[in-house]
Amino acid sequence: MKFVLFPALVFAMFVSISAIAQAPQPPERVKNIFPAGIITYTNIPYAGDTLHKHLLDIYLPANAGAHTPVVVWIHGGAWMLNDKYADMGYMRRTIRGFLDKGYALASIDYRYSTTAVFPAQIQDCAQALEFLYQHAEQYHLDKGRIALIGFSAGGHLASLLGLSNNNAVKEFYPPGGPTHYKLRCILDFYGPSDLVMLGGSPDTSINNTRNPVAILLGALPLDRPDLARRASPATYVDKGDPPFLIVQGEKDESVPNTQSKMLHSWLTLAGVPNELIVVPNAPHYGEMFDAEYIRDRVYATLEKYMK
Repeated sequence: MKFVLFPALVFAMFVSISAIAQAPQPPERVKNIFPAGIITYTNIPYAGDTLHKHLLDIYLPANAGAHTPVVVWIHGGAWMLNDKYADMGYMRRTIRGFLDKGYALASIDYRYSTTAVFPAQIQDCAQALEFLYQHAEQYHLDKGRIALIGFSAGGHLASLLGLSNNNAVKEFYPPGGPTHYKLRCILDFYGPSDLVMLGGSPDTSINNTRNPVAILLGALPLDRPDLARRASPATYVDKGDPPFLIVQGEKDESVPNTQSKMLHSWLTLAGVPNELIVVPNAPHYGEMFDAEYIRDRVYATLEKYMK
């Protein structure tokens, strides 16, 4: 079977951004996904610059109080495709559940690997999280109750943020120094956890310099296993990490499900609370991941660690 990382997420969402900051409703391209009456802040610059990829959106429940727990959404797309609206189209019931259950949703953009190699992506995500932490009162968020959800490349970034957060990895810091936020739990949907293992694939596509991992690192994993290890969430597993829910398709054609199984094992050995769901017959992404039993586990994880 040909091994190609993160193929068709490029068509996951619809048209260009047309929202205005503090708009009363979500942007048109995702408006039908969200419950009526929510409070929306869109295209907020989180890095104090004008980069298109340094923007985030915040969606608050209609009855949000002063301190609303927040789930931060990190999109997939091989680290070089899509935007902060990606993956929402096939996860609409999960999103509605977040808002209906009283959680805010913040969705962030980050620089593509084709523009800036790693660790630019993790620095951007960390800066977005720090912005949410520092501006929590302004947007009615609870800075002490932050969770991450990520898909594919976004799952990798969410896991890496969660696992490295207590390791003081200076190269992951955004401009301005260390971050202050703490993460309550991580919801990882089919994100790679060990880029060194991917570099050992017998398939010749992994040896192609146009492979998404090679583009992310700026080098082939087989040539620079040090870079691959540094960018791997599994590298940073320790007993002080936040709890995880890991979800992956049994027949994922893009990220081998051994990536999630290995992360599950590392977390278990370290004593970190975690749960692994391998979705029968599921591919890399799609509506099968919005199933009721998966949503139940997502909400149960948030209820346990965010309340």
